[in-house]
Amino acid sequence: MTQATAGPPLYMRRDGFDPVAELGEIRESDGVRRVKGNFDLDVYLVTRHEDVKEALADSSRFSNRRPPQFSPFMGDMSAEEIKRTQAGNLLGMDPPDHHRVRRMLTPEFTLRRMKRLEPRIVEIVDEHLDGLERAGAPADLVAEFALPIPSLVICELLGVPYADREGFQVRTARQLDFSVPISERADLQRESRDYMDALVTATRKHPGEDMLGMLVREHGDDLTQDELVGIANLLLIAGHETTSNMLGLGTLALLQHPDQLAIVRDDPDAVAPAVEELMRWLSIVQNAIPRFTHADTELAGVPIPANSVVILSMPSANRDPSATDDPDTLDVRRGAPGHLAFGHGVHHCLGAPLARMEMRIAFPALLRRFPRLALAGEMADVPFRAYSFIYGLQSLEVTW
Repeated sequence: MTQATAGPPLYMRRDGFDPVAELGEIRESDGVRRVKGNFDLDVYLVTRHEDVKEALADSSRFSNRRPPQFSPFMGDMSAEEIKRTQAGNLLGMDPPDHHRVRRMLTPEFTLRRMKRLEPRIVEIVDEHLDGLERAGAPADLVAEFALPIPSLVICELLGVPYADREGFQVRTARQLDFSVPISERADLQRESRDYMDALVTATRKHPGEDMLGMLVREHGDDLTQDELVGIANLLLIAGHETTSNMLGLGTLALLQHPDQLAIVRDDPDAVAPAVEELMRWLSIVQNAIPRFTHADTELAGVPIPANSVVILSMPSANRDPSATDDPDTLDVRRGAPGHLAFGHGVHHCLGAPLARMEMRIAFPALLRRFPRLALAGEMADVPFRAYSFIYGLQSLEVTW
């Protein structure tokens, strides 16, 4: 039987920071259930930690490769346009194609390489804190801190002009918003690709020292133009959307838990474990990229037919009592070993070292600069991004 939905699909519903109770009910009963998803599709929703982990690790049964006949996300795009759009997108590939592209990028995201960026990230964070202090309270922490910091970092790393940030930030936010009509999201995707295509073309002529320049110099003969565009688009979107929403939503979570905020502010050794716990507890990526079954299979004893869409609920998996003691409590000292917020298996987040570094620098710097940081209004008035693939806040008015 298919469970009906109203508003956002069940796997995108939240009660503030928490996944809704219905997800916990599925997790504690059958674990996998057929529900109505976006576009009124029947999907198989996976809610338990071990089952989500199993599906993430097994691309032969749960594929990232979208079937040719499956195109509700693409609006009126032709088959050829869809093919071009999918080129270079690691999140839509299975091994061995996935491995071929990822191997070209992995050296750029090692912990050693990321450490070289640390002084510049500290500088960027301090510049934005100075700007907040000069402008005075109240301020929108999303617009003035959480969004611009990772945007500037990924622009410099990738080779995207920071002056173009408003355009790509608006396009990306609306592309990820499932309340936006499909036709508009398809047009936004075209605009994003056109923008990046022009940038890749310019980089081929004059490759710089940034990541896009490196890809052109070292792999320009191995990657097509469409693949370079797809890779750069993915890195730009993932590089600013995820971390910016973690900084905004994470700050709000700490403001609502003053004892936990004090630990992050006052104990340098607690910052790294706190980042992991915030990643687990908030699980801003609502669900993994949809998986597709190309043959009949089963998970948790539930049969899943071929050509099914499988949705893996990250908030539910990361709040599973079988994986974490007292999972609904935010405890920044626990470190959240084994959380799935960065994914698992071959698609484990490539940029995790960079995201961790940005958060480890930004959270304590903000809290120490403004020890009296507080919401400027009421918690009930904080606007959440209810329909977005990446959960977060539209704005966060604060004072100090």
